[in-house]
Amino acid sequence: MRLFYFFFLFLTEIITQNLSAQLLPTYGDSRTATTGWQFLKINPDAHASGVSESYIATVNDAGSVYWNPAGLTQLDTNKYHFIISHTDYVAGTNQEFAAIIYRTGDNTLIGASVQYFNAGEMNVTTEFMPQGTGQTFRATDMGIGITLARELTDQFSFGITAKYVREDIATVHNQNIVFDFGFQYDIGIANTRFAVGLQSFGFNTSPSGEIAAENLYDSVIITDFTEIAVPTVFRLGFAWDAIRNEKNILTTSAQLNHPTDNNETYSIGIEYGWKKIFFARTGYTFSTDFPSYPSIGFGIQLKRYFGTVKLDYGFNYQNTLGTINRIGLGFTL
Repeated sequence: MRLFYFFFLFLTEIITQNLSAQLLPTYGDSRTATTGWQFLKINPDAHASGVSESYIATVNDAGSVYWNPAGLTQLDTNKYHFIISHTDYVAGTNQEFAAIIYRTGDNTLIGASVQYFNAGEMNVTTEFMPQGTGQTFRATDMGIGITLARELTDQFSFGITAKYVREDIATVHNQNIVFDFGFQYDIGIANTRFAVGLQSFGFNTSPSGEIAAENLYDSVIITDFTEIAVPTVFRLGFAWDAIRNEKNILTTSAQLNHPTDNNETYSIGIEYGWKKIFFARTGYTFSTDFPSYPSIGFGIQLKRYFGTVKLDYGFNYQNTLGTINRIGLGFTL
């Protein structure tokens, strides 16, 4: 137990020293479009989508590996937990996500996850041929993560994910190692929980490859690229079960989201569960950057002789980008 406490303090010191360098210089300035690796911010979880991503303090399924690895300690006592999901994103792009969790003991869980974003095939355009050169290129992103979560006490849990990420755009690629940290604390009063998460913490890296830049006279091969920053997000969330009995559960949540490459947003969510079979969800995000609309979602969970099967759906509408649909399937053994 002491080893985990020392590890926790060590990580806190590292995060504080490095994150301050990213956050503090940006106060008072616009941080929009200052990082790469944007697929890391695309939510793959249909459950979280239904409550407008106000989810860090309420995570209780295998999707916790994305939102808050500490939430894995809230899973039921089954040995294996699985989740697969599909996101029908904007402009014909899509994202796939899968995770598997294994309970090694009463207090410790380990997991593995993969996230894949596909922007499809696009036309190559130049300054002199804006309608297209006849050539095409592809853009894809991938992340593979390993997660460890442990319940340190009856009320406090900690989790960490190490993730290899890679971006491929035409003939250029970039790769990095990023980390997610999560903490969850059961306050012990009126079914209230508190959670903190730091997502996609890492260092800047430079892409590799080459690009042919054409002008009026010749073609220049570019092989030297500037470093690209990681889109780190700090989240702080609270959750409260306003109603909790054998038939009904009504959970409310609120969350602060502080990204290093954009302005802060605030999210609220409500989930109603009936007999742990049917779940209805809605949420709203307050933002100064774009118009917001309520999100909606639902879930169905059925117990089988080998465990449980759960189907989730989430719907979001963004004024400038259109609709986003997510569907997820989870099961336990």
